Amino acid sequence: MNGRAFRRRAFFGFLAAATVGCAANPAASTTSTSASTSGSSGTARPDGTTHSASSAGTAGGSAAGGSAALAASAATSRTLTGVDNVTRVAQLTGPGGINNTAKYRIAGTDLGSMFEHNGKTWFVFGDTFGRRAPGQTGGGGDEWRSNALAYSTDADPADGITFDGFVTDQKTGWALEPIPGEKIDNQEMTKIPTYGFSAGGAMYLAYMSVKHWGEPGEWETNYSGLAKSTDDGKTWTQLATPKWSGTSNFVQVSVVERDGMLYFLGVTHGRFGPVRLMRVPTAEVEKPASYQYFSGTAADGSPQWSADEKAAAVVLDDTVGELSAAWNAYLDSWILTYSNGNGDTTIRQAPQLWGPWGPARTLIAQSALPGLYSPYLLPKYTADGGRTVYFTLSVWDPYQVFWYRADLTAATGDSPASAAESSRPAASGGVPLPASTSDG
Repeated sequence: MNGRAFRRRAFFGFLAAATVGCAANPAASTTSTSASTSGSSGTARPDGTTHSASSAGTAGGSAAGGSAALAASAATSRTLTGVDNVTRVAQLTGPGGINNTAKYRIAGTDLGSMFEHNGKTWFVFGDTFGRRAPGQTGGGGDEWRSNALAYSTDADPADGITFDGFVTDQKTGWALEPIPGEKIDNQEMTKIPTYGFSAGGAMYLAYMSVKHWGEPGEWETNYSGLAKSTDDGKTWTQLATPKWSGTSNFVQVSVVERDGMLYFLGVTHGRFGPVRLMRVPTAEVEKPASYQYFSGTAADGSPQWSADEKAAAVVLDDTVGELSAAWNAYLDSWILTYSNGNGDTTIRQAPQLWGPWGPARTLIAQSALPGLYSPYLLPKYTADGGRTVYFTLSVWDPYQVFWYRADLTAATGDSPASAAESSRPAASGGVPLPASTSDG
């Protein structure tokens, strides 16, 4: 638990050069962003409140087939064209946050993926530090725990999420480290939980064993696996199986349940790999032989599954890390948010988890908020029928987790171009946003 040498996610080392001249203020209480469907990027306003960030405008690769499913739903579903009014609602952790995390010996932490279990929402954090030097940037400090777990019954996301508490170490009262890491560089630097889920009355954390934090956006991993708790998070067991190698495509995952099956969208270590998909019956999550890997689609568009991990097909070809999938009622489709290897956070839409995934839309750009990463969703935290989504977001400086909201913009039917508007709604504070353009 004492301080040790720590170097975390050097991804952010290049940001100073990338953001020279950016007028946005990352410490501002709100950051509003309009992401249009054009291919040009906007600029930050001098007051740091509004930024017009365009989408990438190009579709990433998807699994073969699936187009028929998208076409069939086009008449009733909506096509995502961008986001508006991206706003920082609250700081969830650390000094100045709405939760007293100092009570649990937390001065800095990151990540904050979410899952539901036993009437509570659980927030899963990464490397956590109890003491940090004044003005310290990025992960580091003393009283290091590789992970931490908070819980909440707060159902109103509009003003931020208030934690009911953290799972604590009964001896110290500090936030417990559910999955202890060895904290030895080039052996096992740490264990980072990438997602949590509930199955069969138990709680599970998917985690990766990190060997070494490497070059920007990259790290080496030993393996990934599951940890289990049957007493609401008080104690945890690291399961011997299933496990995946440190070079597999399931080192980092996002987990959703549908029709008695758990689906894992996965990527490898770092932020530069594509997305693949596996599934397992919820009741058999601890049985390696029960896992199936999406291997493509048949002529009729139906998904094909294989017991061979090597047969896993790419469902999204992009530079993806720290991903989060959720069903969205407003779009009547899946949405996926993630850290992009280019430094931005991205959102996409698909009718099925295996795709086809639509064009990349910028959620928040690095130029608007330097040091951002890990946008995590939970289906329950929406408003206006799903048009407004809330999500956690980590910021490297000050190494804390924040609560954000965004309004989805969409075209109805089969003509995305019809969503082009002559003007955007006003952003927070009544600042009008620039007119959008369509994909054409």
